Amino acid sequence: MSANWGHHIELSLFGESHGKAIGITIGNLPAGIKLDMDAINKDMQRRAPGKNLMSTQRKEADEVEILSGVLDGYTTGAPLCGIIKNTSQHSKDYSYLKDNMRPGHSDYPAYIKYKGFNDVRGGGHFSGRLTAPIVFAGAIAKQILK
Repeated sequence: MSANWGHHIELSLFGESHGKAIGITIGNLPAGIKLDMDAINKDMQRRAPGKNLMSTQRKEADEVEILSGVLDGYTTGAPLCGIIKNTSQHSKDYSYLKDNMRPGHSDYPAYIKYKGFNDVRGGGHFSGRLTAPIVFAGAIAKQILK
């Protein structure tokens, strides 16, 4: 999985499921877009884990902290960087994955791509947890399209 996409609006994901935080840098956003943080938080809460028995029971707030690219609620035109802190990781649960890759997961492709230096905890950079920053970017895109 590439961590970078886009031609007009550029997205760059970073972080791992069991690292300190995950996040996204969004480049080429138009300046002057008023961000409705209530609407963004509503979308973030829809994807937050631990809400039903079918999803992971990991409890995460999925609250986005915007580090740059927004001033007084408006995009500045500079790259917007948002992070989501990881607070409920249980890394020891994944220690066996270094030697026992799961079929149907990205463990082996990640091992090949990163020459065995990939973070196996919770799927690392290939975890479903990385959908949170994508939802954040999508919530912003919905506001631009409005």
